[in-house]
Amino acid sequence: MTVMLRLWLVFFGIAVLGIGPVWAVDTTEIADPALQARYRALTHELRCMQCQNQSIADSPVGLAGDLRRQVLELLESGKSDAEVRDYMVERYGAFILFRPQFNWRTAWLWSLPFVALLIGLWVAVRIVRRRAALLPGDTSEVDDGPRLS
Repeated sequence: MTVMLRLWLVFFGIAVLGIGPVWAVDTTEIADPALQARYRALTHELRCMQCQNQSIADSPVGLAGDLRRQVLELLESGKSDAEVRDYMVERYGAFILFRPQFNWRTAWLWSLPFVALLIGLWVAVRIVRRRAALLPGDTSEVDDGPRLS
């Protein structure tokens, strides 16, 4: 390899390795480990309102950064996790929570999978019972019509 090619490879390697921190989303470090754990948990529970499929901890969008700062300010002011969640829901609506709360509005959301499972089990049991009722030699339900000999 020529010296110039080696220099270009070294330069490219430094550039690639050096760009990693630029893409880091949340680099907030808090001195108190308990507060840091609460901050991390809360930022993973709240949805980015712009991305909608990422938590504010994972989203690189500016709005998510603002929400992360707001969560940190609320936690540092002494608010509990529930108070922070309630504040965010009050301000942005229940959609901001990745796990919706159970109340009368979301009861269908939580109960629908169980209802679908019960309906599926009921249908499966009916099908199995009907098939079990037919004996191997029993053809009374089947009418072939006149037979040609």
